Amino acid sequence: MAALVLALAENESPGILTADRTLTHAEAVSEAATRGAWLLAQRQPGPFHVAILLDNTVDFLLWLEAAALVGAVVVGANSTHRGDELARDLSHTECQLVVTSSAHLPLVDGLDLGPAIGTVHGASDRVLVVDATSAVDALRPHLGATAHDVVDHDISPATLGYLLFTSGTSGAPKAVRCTQGRLAGISQIVCQMTPLGPEDVSYVAMPLFHSNALMAGWGPSIAGGSAVALPSGGRFSAHGFIEDVRRHGVTYFNYVGKPLSYILATEERPDDADTTLRTCFGNEATVDDIDRFADRFGCTVNDAYGSSEGGATVTRTADTPKGALGRAPFEGTVVLDPENLEECPVAEFDEAGRLLNADTCIGELVSKTGGSSFEGYWANDGAMEARLRNGWYWTGDLAYRDAAGFLYFAGRDHDWIRVDGENFAAAPIERILGRHPDVILAAVFAVPDEHVGDQVMAALEISAGAPPFDPSAFAAFLADQGDLGTKWAPKYIRLTDHLPKTATSKVVKKGLRAERWRTRDKVWWRPSPSSPYELLGDADAARLEETVADRIL
Repeated sequence: MAALVLALAENESPGILTADRTLTHAEAVSEAATRGAWLLAQRQPGPFHVAILLDNTVDFLLWLEAAALVGAVVVGANSTHRGDELARDLSHTECQLVVTSSAHLPLVDGLDLGPAIGTVHGASDRVLVVDATSAVDALRPHLGATAHDVVDHDISPATLGYLLFTSGTSGAPKAVRCTQGRLAGISQIVCQMTPLGPEDVSYVAMPLFHSNALMAGWGPSIAGGSAVALPSGGRFSAHGFIEDVRRHGVTYFNYVGKPLSYILATEERPDDADTTLRTCFGNEATVDDIDRFADRFGCTVNDAYGSSEGGATVTRTADTPKGALGRAPFEGTVVLDPENLEECPVAEFDEAGRLLNADTCIGELVSKTGGSSFEGYWANDGAMEARLRNGWYWTGDLAYRDAAGFLYFAGRDHDWIRVDGENFAAAPIERILGRHPDVILAAVFAVPDEHVGDQVMAALEISAGAPPFDPSAFAAFLADQGDLGTKWAPKYIRLTDHLPKTATSKVVKKGLRAERWRTRDKVWWRPSPSSPYELLGDADAARLEETVADRIL
């Protein structure tokens, strides 16, 4: 990455675009060099780790370039974390410095961030607040430094460049190690695949502390010499998306999670397709959203699969069936039963393409060769052992494979549900519920059965203009879905206008599972499989809670 940044030092084409500022690549690299000189002046013995706690702003991009040049390791500080969780992130990764803004400074105030920083009370000499007068004073002595002055010539592809936290949707986030060489290699592949060049504008609205923004947004733009356009306000906004695309002449957009769903939920306009937008690339969008987004905005949407850790990839090809992720480009990527380590049978479908043997064909996606590309976690031997078992890379994702070798996503490994002795995954149910016209997002998870095993609960985020929930109509909708397994129909339905999500719009299910029916949202339920849906009253909720209390860990 240092070499890719250095190559832009004299490039006068647009490099960074915001609503009120434009920098050429040359100007950006020059400003990055000033920041790099400051980083070198502040460096202490030990890991050269710098946390960046900012929204998607010009400053974030400049510090990314600065760190690449001087060989500092960027720790992606998740601005949605709070208190002990944020302190744990930064102390665990042994940060020497924190770069933040006055808006985010209160997030670290009073926190012990580890030996190199200590307890922060307001700004300190180890915390730089980029929009404060003190930051201007701190950087002033380093004005005039050039990229060639500050670049560390000992940087190699093996130089650690980034510690990027996993989303933590099912447990404590883990800091994924990413070398400058791995990010540069991925960036060049995406740049060539898209392709991206100096005439392109990449809209980087996903949070820059996340791997998707770096590997599918910022990095490819640096590799291609493309401009990076940042979202108004520094954060993704579904309502601001099309205005930003038009303002900056965006040609490329990267995403992760459910942004397409939220953009599609905005009011449609007759000129939505009349933009410069050409290509979108990301992962975890639904098939229906991919098709609808491409049609509405007149662009191509390429949705692929790749783990943040780099251990497994799946590539979409022109002949990929609807709903499939694609094929694994390397041999040794298999779907295994985690109990007996045997490969699961291939998926079977009916004439309408509905999955018939979900109970046997779904297993964990495993790469028997991916361990070589997995660069590990920072100071987390337990997580390393869980990820690498039998010498294989276990993705933690559920999947199934058809007879032609195409892979389909079926959820996370914590998304198994066991009803009446039958195991099945949540993702196929979520896809079915997502067909309902009023459902923006569906989260399906297990809750305790009153006697043994689990029951299916679905939390549905409903569009703002939807009519009141009609339980009979919803039951009829479920009955019409021929691929809904006999045990899959939700016993409990929670209706909400907002599902809890990570900064990358992934639904956080662990809180939903813990709350179950203990919520202010309306919950509908079927007391028995043959009963109609009815509102769950306080008395029934209390009885259920008492019944399952001794079975909840």
